[in-house]
Amino acid sequence: MADTPLDELTEEEARAELASLADALAAANQAYHTEDAPEMSDAEYDRLKRRNAAIEAQFPSLKRADSPSDQVGATPAEGFAKVRHSVRMLSLSNAFDAEDVADFDDSIRRYLGLGPDDALAYTAEPKIDGLSLSLRYEDGALVQAATRGDGAEGENVTANARTIDDIPQELDGATDVLEIRGEVYMSHSDFAALNERQTAGGGKTFANPRNAAAGSLRQLDAGITRTRPLRFFAYSWGELTRPLAETQMQAIARLDALGFQTNPLTALCKSPSELLAHYARIEESRATLGYDIDGVVYKVNDLRLQGRLGFRSTTPRWAIAHKFPAELAWTRLDAIDIQVGRTGALSPVARLTPVTVGGVVVSNATLHNEDYIAGRDNSGAAIRDGKDIRVGDWVQVYRAGDVIPKIADVDLAKRPADARAFEFPQSCPECGSDAIREEGDAVRRCSGGLICPAQAVEKLKHFVSRAAFDIEGLGAKQVEQFYNDGWIREPADIFTLKDRFSDGLQRLSNRDGWGEKSAGNLFAAIDERRRIPLGRLIFALGIRHVGEQASNLLARHYGSWHAFNAAMAEAAPCDGAAWEALLDIDGVGAVLAGALVSSMNQEAERASIDRLVAHLDVQDAERPQTADSAVAGKTVVFTGTLERMTRAEAKARAESMGAKVSGSVSAKTDIVVAGPGAGSKEKKARDLGLTVLDEDGWLELIGT
Repeated sequence: MADTPLDELTEEEARAELASLADALAAANQAYHTEDAPEMSDAEYDRLKRRNAAIEAQFPSLKRADSPSDQVGATPAEGFAKVRHSVRMLSLSNAFDAEDVADFDDSIRRYLGLGPDDALAYTAEPKIDGLSLSLRYEDGALVQAATRGDGAEGENVTANARTIDDIPQELDGATDVLEIRGEVYMSHSDFAALNERQTAGGGKTFANPRNAAAGSLRQLDAGITRTRPLRFFAYSWGELTRPLAETQMQAIARLDALGFQTNPLTALCKSPSELLAHYARIEESRATLGYDIDGVVYKVNDLRLQGRLGFRSTTPRWAIAHKFPAELAWTRLDAIDIQVGRTGALSPVARLTPVTVGGVVVSNATLHNEDYIAGRDNSGAAIRDGKDIRVGDWVQVYRAGDVIPKIADVDLAKRPADARAFEFPQSCPECGSDAIREEGDAVRRCSGGLICPAQAVEKLKHFVSRAAFDIEGLGAKQVEQFYNDGWIREPADIFTLKDRFSDGLQRLSNRDGWGEKSAGNLFAAIDERRRIPLGRLIFALGIRHVGEQASNLLARHYGSWHAFNAAMAEAAPCDGAAWEALLDIDGVGAVLAGALVSSMNQEAERASIDRLVAHLDVQDAERPQTADSAVAGKTVVFTGTLERMTRAEAKARAESMGAKVSGSVSAKTDIVVAGPGAGSKEKKARDLGLTVLDEDGWLELIGT
């Protein structure tokens, strides 16, 4: 691929080269991520990525919807049977510095109600850079092995796992169900030897040990896996008939006794300072371990406390991965672009001369907002010693894990003499509407609403995102294509797409990139999503401040679209009983409530939502299994100090039993749980003649 100097490229030549680069890099991604068999060297891949970014910077209007700059990975491979995990395989939250580790310890102590001097032990173990695997044993025999997949469903690789020497086929003394989890990896020496054999035999070589391990485990022919030097570290578990032990360290020892390889660097630590000291020891020995690691994992040692802490939606509260430090690099800031999001936020993005940071070529970095560019925080205090950021500056870029790259510093000694302070736009670059920054808000927002094409497109992209409607075949690229062609302007248009064109199937199948089969699949996928859970629908509406967790909270509280819709209409004046009831929901504050009610009752927005819902079958929210619950359907208020559990635990327990937890007492409250120092809430409850329980009475009622 000829690298014509950028200043000599014509617009047509640039467009053609971007198309060619997109195809080449997409094929490389497919080979690397899906087939675990890269066909392009890292150096060549990086060169093409840098070339692509440089052309996009030179010709920003030509950036493609499928730009390689915006692509991460590729679609999963087909060919394996799917396995539904009986206990989800979750990912871990990340820490990047000592402050994050201290915050992790503080958050656990707050949740458990522990003071700073109360004993709390952790384990610390290397974070293996490999492929997660779950092994299911029944009565001591290995019956199933599955990859993590999306956490809920993975690939059945049982035949392949049986070929790995570190994985026992039988467990002496194990009965019933025992599900062991860990990481499949390849040592540095075995990786080098494998690539030598591959080269000698005329086969494909692997880019790194992680990809070699993943590609070897996911071979459709288990005979090929048998020839690959795979290893396995056990460190966790899923479904168990009975507990392995009382602590994490004891459980690891039990896994070792059962015949699994466990990491000898796992240590027991009694404070954040001990965690950080062990982290430093592991980091110092990283180069000599003989296998790849990318951090250290900390876990609460007491398994009973792990059970109390439980899980967030995608991560456990009792564990965190302390990643190794972000890598830094200096490069030139070539431009500052303004992007408009679905809520109208004007987000500045740094366009950089491409530079490799942490093994990844970085050409863009976030600049947060206008204050950040000016060298101050939202309160006006100086950041970066007050140094502002200007086009032409030499800037220090850092990237930690999968976090979006950021600018850490500016080298004023290299600032061009003609560099000018950046003037943040006062109007929307997409539609020209005023860009307003409300008092107390760090972000300037376009006031154009639905007339702003950028907001409309971003709202549609959000609508079809994974946590929202997740329509197969209708992603960000297709949304942009259909919007630009006038086929889709609002969510309801998706569900009328086929009917609005009598020859909809034929018309779509004749488009570039579509065929009759893919068009038919799209319309079928759209029809499948006409039935949608209430929480997903609320999230899909893209209302500011209403994220996935808040959407599910609202769905559980109101139960049905009819009830939710009616409550929002009644709450529209932002006062009265319906408004107070909304604020009474534990976890809903005035800002969220105001955004929700305002959006649901704007005339244009309201009409758009009504047109959408007319095409949907909105499923009522799932209710907890509460057949034996004494508090199902009741509204509970916790007040005062709880001595045997924290407020967060009490709330989670009540909701799991079907109760609604409110933050204020009213005539609709059923039970008030009052601890020491309850004050006015307890008095109001007694004045209203409500049921008031102390903590012991509450625990007796719920059977704990």
